[in-house]
Amino acid sequence: MPQGSGAGGFDAPLAGQVFAAALAFATPRTLDQTTPRELTLWGLHGITALDASISADLKGDRLVLSMAGMPPKILTSLPVPKPDDAQAWGATAAALEHEAFEHSPVLRQAGGQALIQSFFDEMFNHLDPYSRYVPPVPAEEERDRLSVDAGAGVGLVRRGHLVVVSDLVPGGPGEAAGLRVGDRILAVGGRRVSGGDPNAVLARLSGPEGSEMSVTVRGLDGQVRRIPLTLEAVPPETVFASRSGDMLVIRMTSFTSNTAERLSQAIEAGLSVSPSPAGITVDLRGNRGGLLRQAVTSVALFADHGVIASTAGRNPEATHDWRIEGGDLTHGLPVVLLVDGRTASAAEIMAAALADLGRGVVVGSATLGKGLVQTITRLPDGGEVFVTWSRVLAPLGWPLQALGVFPQVCTSRGEAETTHELADLTDGRQDLAAAIAASRAARPPLPVAQAIEIRSNCPAAEGRDTDLLAAKFLIDHPDAYKTALIQPSVVGRRSSEPATVSDDRRPTTDDRRQP
Repeated sequence: MPQGSGAGGFDAPLAGQVFAAALAFATPRTLDQTTPRELTLWGLHGITALDASISADLKGDRLVLSMAGMPPKILTSLPVPKPDDAQAWGATAAALEHEAFEHSPVLRQAGGQALIQSFFDEMFNHLDPYSRYVPPVPAEEERDRLSVDAGAGVGLVRRGHLVVVSDLVPGGPGEAAGLRVGDRILAVGGRRVSGGDPNAVLARLSGPEGSEMSVTVRGLDGQVRRIPLTLEAVPPETVFASRSGDMLVIRMTSFTSNTAERLSQAIEAGLSVSPSPAGITVDLRGNRGGLLRQAVTSVALFADHGVIASTAGRNPEATHDWRIEGGDLTHGLPVVLLVDGRTASAAEIMAAALADLGRGVVVGSATLGKGLVQTITRLPDGGEVFVTWSRVLAPLGWPLQALGVFPQVCTSRGEAETTHELADLTDGRQDLAAAIAASRAARPPLPVAQAIEIRSNCPAAEGRDTDLLAAKFLIDHPDAYKTALIQPSVVGRRSSEPATVSDDRRPTTDDRRQP
């Protein structure tokens, strides 16, 4: 069980350890240079955020905790530690917060954990939108979920009062054990299924990895079968392939541990069907991201060399390039990527890479613009801190953060505008050339006003039917597709040396859980 003060108390020694560990971890990793002194002074504003009558202020070489009044009442005064002494600043912060807690009914009512949370909220508010503290209980619940999230790899639907298998994860435990689409679930673990609630049955088909149980089903042939089943950690299906005329359409909903493998299978299966597709559309609309490494590997299925993405930060371990050499399963087929305002993080990395490498045309609207990477550590109370330590840069060196991916064909300005754009592309004219060039020439840190100005040329919007129609037009009209492609040599490639795929060396938010 996680440690920590209950709602009615403040454990000063533990809080001091928590603050000190967080300060020691964050200081060398933040994007902009900071010190334990600076972070702590920000964090102490959390006292005032909860009780406006109490404040901690720096006065000369002393930290003074005072309560409002005429005159103000000084509650305590402590010496200022050396700027880089994380341990001393953590202990000082805890001592001041404990004193404030003892004198404030408002803080006691809020509870000790609320005071710790407020410290981190105020501290991280000065950094970026994604650095944060997760308290012990939700942090442990998330760790438990990640460690025991195992199931049968089945999809279930209600049919009247019955619960029926609707789909099976290829290679998952359900399929391997002999479950079939259309099987009616009669019992799980000897307990009869009743009520027709698919979610309730799925809950009974989940548990710690390696758990064994039996499932009794009635097949479409009317025969009852008892199937022994061993639960496994089964990533959700994230890749869905279909054929639309001579175009292979692959929808990717997120990036989990097997997404690149499933994408590879979808490409190989799609190209084996006669007649072969004339092009591939990858639908990333609404994809909020996921595992960074999976996005990198997915790009390598379409491109044969170059830089996929880079991360850059103050800490040497935060700076890294991902490069590829070989592996284009599509043999150079035209690729169109559909994006919208909800496309984020790892999905933006994939779209940006294929566009910058000249291997795909991005269609849709400006994407979300989530291009910061967090590193994680566990604290003495069982909580966790996420600290943003690097920016993601596209192959041509521009930042994803705030800017997002700017498309080569914009559909968010209406159908008439899209039709006009496509006609001009066919005639060899790129209406968005200036905006595309501006987005690729941007460099971090990018002023917000500049990002807004570029994005205004194709405002973020939800996906629409026009997206798929535009994709089909580009694949059916090679001249338009060729005009829409970004030519890296024109904009100025940052690096094009071929290399094998490599990945980051430390766990990040994108590598551990979906942002």
